Amino acid sequence: MNDVDAVITWVDGADPALARKRNAYLSDAITPLHDNGINPHRWVCSDELNFCLRSIANNAPWVRRVWIVTDSQTPDIAPLPADFASKIAIVDHAVIFAGYAETLPTFNSLSIETMLWRIPGLAERFLYFNDDVFLTAPVTQADFFGDDGPVLRGKWADHSALAECAIARSEASLLNHFNQINAAAMIGYEAEQVFESAHVVHPMLRSVMGGLFDIFADDCRRNAGFRFRDTAQFLPQSLHNHACLASGRASILDTRDYLHVAVGALDQWSAADVHAYLGGSERQDIKFLCVNDLPEVERKFPEARAWIEAAIA
Repeated sequence: MNDVDAVITWVDGADPALARKRNAYLSDAITPLHDNGINPHRWVCSDELNFCLRSIANNAPWVRRVWIVTDSQTPDIAPLPADFASKIAIVDHAVIFAGYAETLPTFNSLSIETMLWRIPGLAERFLYFNDDVFLTAPVTQADFFGDDGPVLRGKWADHSALAECAIARSEASLLNHFNQINAAAMIGYEAEQVFESAHVVHPMLRSVMGGLFDIFADDCRRNAGFRFRDTAQFLPQSLHNHACLASGRASILDTRDYLHVAVGALDQWSAADVHAYLGGSERQDIKFLCVNDLPEVERKFPEARAWIEAAIA
């Protein structure tokens, strides 16, 4: 069995020192920033990291190391079981941006994701988590990796009309689409054939990301230099996925084993719907859960934390 690590990006946006630093760069911005890139929910910490870590401890105990990437912050891991806590290492942005210090500080997940492969000691195979993604059932390495590469979750999408619409670039909800279009184009895919990653755990190969960093050195350096998210950027994990698909190293799972509770779609959910997925019999087929903006979800579903607690157990 190969070593597999987990990598989680995390920030406590309420930290006064970080808030002052972020606000200073927001105030100094010369050109307008994208609404999605500066939405305050990007930096809100609502204990998602605790859910994420415990979901890994409960459902993927075989993970070798857990790397938490952050900016001069230290999350509280005291409540975790001691044997699992011993696997956790905190990695500062300064470490993975070594040699590119001029791009720091950054408040941009895309910039940080560009550099994750540079974590010293990171395993060749690793799972990238946003801290709002949780495991909700026992998983094995085979859920993430085949013999030669990653097992991807998502779908092929035609974004040609979107790519031609200048107005759409300012739409907050579409930023991620443009970031994926840009990534696909770097590998030679047209906008009508973009692999749209699901909001789940991303299985990645360190050597692939390192190789792409060498091939697209100028693009990667530029991508890492945006302090806030922008439509001119590419999504690093999407670049990785399209490269693996183009080389035949990736496979696409043909069943849906994940659930994405998106804030923009909350009106489509009832309490019964959420309970059925997170607390009922239907959950047996769900292995991954993404809950965007937990405070907003709680406003509609006050029991959300209890449901997540039950789901990750």
